[in-house]
Amino acid sequence: MSYRDATYVIFDGDEDGWAYRYMRGWRVNERVEFDFRDAHDVQQLTSRAQDENYIKSALWTRMNSTSQVLVLIGTKTKNLYRYVRWELELALEKCLPIVAANLNNSQVQDERCPPVIRDKCVLHIPFRMKAIKHALDAWPTEHKGLSPAELAKGWRYFPNDVYAKLGI
Repeated sequence: MSYRDATYVIFDGDEDGWAYRYMRGWRVNERVEFDFRDAHDVQQLTSRAQDENYIKSALWTRMNSTSQVLVLIGTKTKNLYRYVRWELELALEKCLPIVAANLNNSQVQDERCPPVIRDKCVLHIPFRMKAIKHALDAWPTEHKGLSPAELAKGWRYFPNDVYAKLGI
């Protein structure tokens, strides 16, 4: 369940921080049923956060405390290599289930998808609260049960009936 396992969120801090802040807002809003343990709370970055090695060390520590990854895909995400690509490569190396939330609300992999996860076993969903909650609750368990042959079949998406049941 998304509220029990730490979720590592990857995003373009310059362009897509608004989406991450929405998620944190949903989490603290008592009228909204959305909760997740944010791996960003594991190790806060300090003023030394200008040093790439320091940042990657902190991010590695965060990723080690998580059981799933959510990447927020905006217009420039696919072009970010210094941290976003590195974080995605680390998640793939660790065989963590990855949910790609498309900020353009696409329900499938599209041209915005970072090349490092293109055609990998990643679940693509729209950036919608109910879709994210459902994905974080369902995808890690499903991912864990996939055979190597199934994992190699590429990206995934929820069929339309799942969104209908979620009221999206």
